[in-house]
Amino acid sequence: MDTNTEMFKNRFVKMYKHFGKWARKQNIDCFRIYDCDIPQFPFIIDKYDKYIYVSVFEKKDNLTSEAQHPYLEACIEIIAEITEISTTSIFIKNRIRQKGNVQYSKLDDRKSEFVIRENNLDFIINLSDYVDTGIFMDHRQTRKMIQDISEGKKVLNLFAYTGSFTVYAAAGGATETMTIDMNKTYIDWSKRNMKLNGFSGQNHKYLVENVLEWIKEPVETKYDIIILDPPTFSNSKKMFGTFEIQRDHEWLIRQTMRHLEKGGQLYFSNNYKKFKLETKTIEATKIKDITGMTTPPDYKDRIFRSCYLFEK
Repeated sequence: MDTNTEMFKNRFVKMYKHFGKWARKQNIDCFRIYDCDIPQFPFIIDKYDKYIYVSVFEKKDNLTSEAQHPYLEACIEIIAEITEISTTSIFIKNRIRQKGNVQYSKLDDRKSEFVIRENNLDFIINLSDYVDTGIFMDHRQTRKMIQDISEGKKVLNLFAYTGSFTVYAAAGGATETMTIDMNKTYIDWSKRNMKLNGFSGQNHKYLVENVLEWIKEPVETKYDIIILDPPTFSNSKKMFGTFEIQRDHEWLIRQTMRHLEKGGQLYFSNNYKKFKLETKTIEATKIKDITGMTTPPDYKDRIFRSCYLFEK
């Protein structure tokens, strides 16, 4: 084993031991182990129960995967050895810089679906077919926060992806939920996640719709809790023009708060590294940065997401 590979192994052993111990105490099966900690090894390594998911990032253009990452094969062997997870249960995804709505495009057809558990709730993940797996683990604590305040509330989940926030809201006793995403695949996935946890019925509604258009419509129902987790950028064919989080977030929040009950709470998050919140035109009784309290330990100092609470 050469010096570089040994360096990766030492780092991986340290982080796996540290976060593995923490996860066992918290009864957590899925957590982040490694996040591009060493420049020569630009990987993100996540544990999903009995599986490992490795995201491999490009370093230079016009190079083969082997030339970009000469240590990858050796690293996979190290990961398998340390975690005692077979290489056949390690999924590798080459990540490239995404533009527009590419993150919603299907990449594969193997349909490697599994059910994982988080805070005694079950979620379907797919480790082969899409850029993302079906659940964003960095929002683990935010989801629990929503569960804890949802009893007797009406909850709206915008840009819902696979509906994990909706599942938590239902588990917390929400009387009504509305889940909206413009991708039918993810709305269907949301329904499956809800059904998996025993939540069904007319009080749980779903809508395949462009959120940016929907929020401008006349308000028919107001909600006690709204989750607003938009993309950083989008130029989907279902939109007129483009959406940029820094340029458009103030308008987005203002429009969304029209759908919020008086005394209600809006949870807004985004993943733009250079994000700066603007609130001059937003009417709110309280605005609080809750990024720190919603960032789990396995993502501390490894995350660009910011999260804010708005009260009406």
